[in-house]
Amino acid sequence: MIVKSFRAVLSGLVCLSTVAWGSAEPSAAANDRPNVLWITCEDISPILGCYGDPRAITPNLDRLAAEGVRYTGAFSVASVCSPGRSCLVTGVYPTSLGTQHLRSVLPLPESIRCFPEYLRGAGYYCTNNVKEDYNFKTPPGSWDESSRQAHWRKRAAGQPFFSVFNLTTTHQGQIRLPDEAFAKRTARLSPDERHDPAQVSLPPYYPDTPIVRRDVARLYDLVTAMDKQAGDILGQLAADGLADETIVFFYSDHGSGLPRHKRWLYDSGIQVPLVVRFPEKLRRWAPGEPGTAIDRLVSFVDFVPTVLSLTGVEIPDYMEGHAFLGPRAGEPREHVFAVRDRVDEVYEMSRAVRDRRYKYIRNYLPHRPVMQYSTFSEKTPTRREIRRLATEGKLAGATAILAAPIKPAEELYDTQADPHEIRNLADSPEHVAILARMRGVHRRWMLETHDTGLLQEAEMYLREEGLPPYELVRDADRFPQERIVACADLVGRGVEARPELIAALDDADSAVRYWAATGLVALGRNAEPVAGRLTRLLDDPAPNVRLAAAEALCRLDREEQALPTIVEGLRHESGWVRLHAVIVLVAIGDKARAARAPMQEAIDANQQGPAALYLRWGLGQAMAGLGE
Repeated sequence: MIVKSFRAVLSGLVCLSTVAWGSAEPSAAANDRPNVLWITCEDISPILGCYGDPRAITPNLDRLAAEGVRYTGAFSVASVCSPGRSCLVTGVYPTSLGTQHLRSVLPLPESIRCFPEYLRGAGYYCTNNVKEDYNFKTPPGSWDESSRQAHWRKRAAGQPFFSVFNLTTTHQGQIRLPDEAFAKRTARLSPDERHDPAQVSLPPYYPDTPIVRRDVARLYDLVTAMDKQAGDILGQLAADGLADETIVFFYSDHGSGLPRHKRWLYDSGIQVPLVVRFPEKLRRWAPGEPGTAIDRLVSFVDFVPTVLSLTGVEIPDYMEGHAFLGPRAGEPREHVFAVRDRVDEVYEMSRAVRDRRYKYIRNYLPHRPVMQYSTFSEKTPTRREIRRLATEGKLAGATAILAAPIKPAEELYDTQADPHEIRNLADSPEHVAILARMRGVHRRWMLETHDTGLLQEAEMYLREEGLPPYELVRDADRFPQERIVACADLVGRGVEARPELIAALDDADSAVRYWAATGLVALGRNAEPVAGRLTRLLDDPAPNVRLAAAEALCRLDREEQALPTIVEGLRHESGWVRLHAVIVLVAIGDKARAARAPMQEAIDANQQGPAALYLRWGLGQAMAGLGE
């Protein structure tokens, strides 16, 4: 492939990258290739007027949709930003790359590039304004410019462009701004454009209180402010006489920043608005007439092949999605997939598969609370309100979902009959066949894409030894994924799975042993017959196995045996192992009291590395669990 042929000499040929990377098809003459503009925003579900939301005030985006098409089945591959961005810039699932954990820094394999490099090789001027946040270091030559000043206006005369503008106005952190700062953020709104908290609609899983209503109203205000910014960019395009030469995409990175949206795998967390406008001369590639709603399922992993298809650039074989527009458009997909792993200091491992009607979610850490404590997100007033009401015993029914201390191992929802996904059908006799089908699709996808999430994050770093995770998990000797998947699938299956979990504790691969120990953590008191075996695992050579065994023992009230192992993990040279130890300390709560001095020692230490911030947050929560 072109990528492999030139990778070795890239550092000396950055200035020649426009000829070294990618090529246009013969039919895509320079004067016939469209410009492509991506306008992206953060943290919104499809709460726009063009999507039928009566409370949305979004005239600019509504106009764009009237002139283009809007997709009603567009989904991110993750419910937080950086894993999704890693996919949007490579065309590869984050779990294939190992980039599924928020704000990690991992190497890309030699064979995979950021796709603007291919466009640059075909003569395009490529800019990004401004956020990258890919969970890997951006390779040289990916962009002509990536900065707050990046703009198509800096290209050579007549040069086609690909430009990205990332609008951060709607990010979850903006909802909770102090009143004065929020007023500045939304200063362009007229009084008529501000949303009355009393008039907003709440989903059934939110308690109806003034605080919750205020947050939702603020979200709508921010969306209106963002719409004005999108209008500014579209205005610049028109002022430059480029609207008739440019295909415009608008989309968000995932669902809104409120609880049970961002960070969760329900549609509220992964479904995004997607609007595409074609200039008249390229209308042949439009999937419908202007103003049409398109119900085709579309995933972020399809975006890169689609842009390459529209611009006449060869699509590399390693990309895991398929073009949905242009001459290379494939058949509509039957399923979309999404992942949820570590966000900040909170570990989850959940996977989702959705077809046009049903959503299946597999939670591989079902023993964790539905809404784990997360330092950054706890500042959101709605989140604090839910916790307050739960403490006071004032939540019931759907509003109590987020306060649940554990989650089901499997979830199945009929998104047509239950769009808010609050009625779990996983135990429904009438849906046994659907559950089995979706479970099978999920398992096949994990195997086909070599899901790196099957390695606990610390284990992934320890095992890679400089090898990109993408390549590591494609080495069958180093990653026996069939055995790992089979053991991970035992977690949350109840006491019936105990014999298989016990047998897996002797597996030669540490990832299998980790999932076996984790399955025993999930069993809680039902792991009592295995206490002796768990005690021996405290000497396992793999730190993640030792820590999982220690947590299982703490659940059996054997913290006196387990705490020395957890403290040892707290002092490990790897920050990711230390973070795993901190998460266990948070999980065991008051049982961590005898480890108070080492925890304070870790707090006082000058933590370094990419995990440092999350260690501080997690340690603070562990100490709070002691009432201190």
